[in-house]
Amino acid sequence: MRADRLISLVLLLRRRGRLTAATLARELEVSTRTVLRDIEALSAAGIPVYAERGRRGGFALLPGFQTDLTGLNHDEALALLVAGSGRGERVFGLGSALAAAMRKVVDALPETHRAAASDAAQRLLIDPETDLLSHRLLTDELPDATMIEVRRAVLTGRKLRIRYAAGDQTPQWRTVDPIGLVTVRDRGYLLATRSGADRTYRLSRVLAAETLPEPAQRPDRVDLDRIWRERCAQFLSDGDQVTVLVRVNPARREDLVSTALAVRAEEPDADGRLRLEVTFQDARHAEWALWQLTTDAEALSPQWLRTSLHNRAAAIASFYGVSS
Repeated sequence: MRADRLISLVLLLRRRGRLTAATLARELEVSTRTVLRDIEALSAAGIPVYAERGRRGGFALLPGFQTDLTGLNHDEALALLVAGSGRGERVFGLGSALAAAMRKVVDALPETHRAAASDAAQRLLIDPETDLLSHRLLTDELPDATMIEVRRAVLTGRKLRIRYAAGDQTPQWRTVDPIGLVTVRDRGYLLATRSGADRTYRLSRVLAAETLPEPAQRPDRVDLDRIWRERCAQFLSDGDQVTVLVRVNPARREDLVSTALAVRAEEPDADGRLRLEVTFQDARHAEWALWQLTTDAEALSPQWLRTSLHNRAAAIASFYGVSS
């Protein structure tokens, strides 16, 4: 729509200052002629946009120009309001900041859109705290003061000293070079290096944190998505993880997947079931996960898992054997 494009044009000039018609055309994905027509329309509407000629010329807004236009249409405002109702912001300690931002979004909306967007947002819910079976979904909790220090070190590029409780080990202080923060299923992780080696820390296990004055040893630009994929792959290839081939009732697929570390392969089986290759943390984890699914899942391999499940079932059957 042209109205949305005109708003986008104004916002571009406000945010980036003087821009040429060619740059505006590229940003708005229209022709230069369309940009020139839009500039004329803005001027006719009283928007103080002017042209500067010459080698460094272009279009700009008069200094100090302000407008209540946010550039948000109804769906864009709704997307922000609904996203703000999720729980992921708690992981990084940004709940209060997000709430303030949402209030500003609502206040900036035109009066005609404000009530409609707020009402619509109330009718959409993302990630409630319990599922249909009343299982409470746990979110990592981290004291605000600790999270603020971690976040400060990440964003300012400073070394970070943390007191970390790894598994069943005694908590220890360690100094790291923070790279970034990641949240997955409401669990937060700090990606860092320590003495040049890759390290991934669960935020809920950080008991205390202190930002140090020394700059962190890290690249200026980072691709967190790539780094996270690489570390996930490394995690799955280390330690005592076991890979299991399973036939499962499609109705119980999510129950199986939710307990596994990863799904490596999946295909339909001949009898309507699904055949999945899944990875578990260790042998005990694999046996526990398959046992929960009873006859809705069958471990096809490895053999030691089939034997272990058989022996457990036989012991239960013997214990509850019918007496004559």
